[in-house]
Amino acid sequence: QVQFVESGGGLVQPGGSLTLSCAASESIVSHYHMAWYRQAPGRQRDLVARIFQSGSTNYADFVKGRFTISRDNAKNTLYLRMTSLKPEDTAVYYCNRDLTYPPFNWGQGTQVTVSS
Repeated sequence: QVQFVESGGGLVQPGGSLTLSCAASESIVSHYHMAWYRQAPGRQRDLVARIFQSGSTNYADFVKGRFTISRDNAKNTLYLRMTSLKPEDTAVYYCNRDLTYPPFNWGQGTQVTVSS
C-alpha cells in the first residue's frame, strides 16, 4: 500500500507563503490524477487542487489564483505552492489520489496555521 509523507507546513502570517511537499513511497504521482486536500477542525476534508495524469490542473474556487499544484515524477513528490495565505486557509493538508479512485492510506498531513 502506498504511503504519503506530507511536510512543509507551519505558522505563517496572513499574506505569507508556504510550499508543501508530499513524498510518495512508490512511483505513482504521474500514474494517477493526484490531489491536495485540507481539513479544518470540525469540518470535512475538502479538495484543494488536482493535477491530472496529463499535467493539467484545476483548483477549488477558494484557492484559485493563490495556490499552485505541481509534481516531480523523478522524486515521486507532489507540491503545493501557497501564496497570499488567509486565516481561513488554516487546516491540516493531505495528499492522495484524486477521489475518482479509492484513496490510498492517508498520511499524517501537515498543519498550516495562518495567523498574525
